[in-house]
Amino acid sequence: MIMRQKLKMKKATLGGVTYRTKKLSINKIIQKPVSLNLNSEKIKNFKISVWNERIEIAKKHRLAWFLESTIKAMENIRDINIKDYSPITPPKVFIDEIPISEKSENIVSDSRKIISDIVHGKDNRILLITGPCSIHDVDAGLEYAKLLTEFSKGIKNFYIVMRVYFEKPRTTVGWKGLINDPDLNNTFNMDKGLRKARTFLNDVTSLGMPTATEFLDPFTPQYLADFVSWGAIGARTTESQTHRQMASGLSMPVGFKNGTGGSIQIAVDAMGAAQGEHAFLGINEDGQSSIIHTTGNKYSHLILRGSTQGPNFDEKSVADSLNLVGNQGMHPSVVVDCSHANCGKDHKKMNIAFKELVRQRVNGVNPGLAGMMLESFINEGNQKLEKPEDLKYGVSITDPCINWEETVDIISKADKELESS
Repeated sequence: MIMRQKLKMKKATLGGVTYRTKKLSINKIIQKPVSLNLNSEKIKNFKISVWNERIEIAKKHRLAWFLESTIKAMENIRDINIKDYSPITPPKVFIDEIPISEKSENIVSDSRKIISDIVHGKDNRILLITGPCSIHDVDAGLEYAKLLTEFSKGIKNFYIVMRVYFEKPRTTVGWKGLINDPDLNNTFNMDKGLRKARTFLNDVTSLGMPTATEFLDPFTPQYLADFVSWGAIGARTTESQTHRQMASGLSMPVGFKNGTGGSIQIAVDAMGAAQGEHAFLGINEDGQSSIIHTTGNKYSHLILRGSTQGPNFDEKSVADSLNLVGNQGMHPSVVVDCSHANCGKDHKKMNIAFKELVRQRVNGVNPGLAGMMLESFINEGNQKLEKPEDLKYGVSITDPCINWEETVDIISKADKELESS
């Protein structure tokens, strides 16, 4: 028989029989076969099977009601602000589609070693990272890469690496870079963006030019890092544990920028954290969620980029920063970004910081000054992104850049000055 409870009962008609079911319990249906007094064993077995079938239907009915109520409850607490989940191609597919060539692999391996030596004072050249604020047009970017590759052959005292930034952290909102929105129209085709970014890195390194980028999303290194010789963690993410952990596992030297508010200490703390071992959540090449165990990045270093308090490329600021790093037991070296707050986001003032830093090196001041950064493109300035079809060729859509002619001029003059010192 089926036991009935009086509390919170719900009627259900199944197979011509009306049952009452308790709303919030799916385990109260009696599992025993029904006991009937029948003369014929055959009829008895038949009726028992019918009753058991009806019980199973009742169980299914009750379970369906339970699941429906559970789903409704979950809708009130889960993914309230999520519109959709769009699966993305795992890293291994891109790696197989766009493999790194032997030439590119050698460029990456050799340049990482050179950069590591510069950062640790074993190579007297100055690391110079120059290129567009961000890559939005791969054709213009590749034209710049070809110009830079040819130009760098005649430079002796700088080791030139092209700035190739695909991810843009925003203070509020805005275009977040080629990976996030490759078509510049808020369609967010990230599969396409990752493919374009990896193809671009392949093209640039095939020229013999090493690349530098900022790592923003902790998943992107699995897609791109094998082509990258130098990495940066930006001012807005230096204090992030996620990015410190990520940097600890990256295979290239990584610089941490001082905070936008001016704190050098948070970048020095980040350097120390990145040099340690970590275990954290991430993805592997197959796109599977994984626990990532790292050994620590011994080539993390400081980047000065100015702040809301003003520039920090002057002799005293550089010296104070080097002392702070050294006092933390790490090799005192610093790379200075001549753009951003060190030029007040006025590209015409970028050369002021650059010339002052060259002066410090020429005069033997702050020997731990290991590198400089410039934002440079084919044409100067920047432009607003409104209609992609109306954009000017070779002009930045993020921060303003100096043009190619000025880039050649200031680097060439600085190289001669360093050569004669």
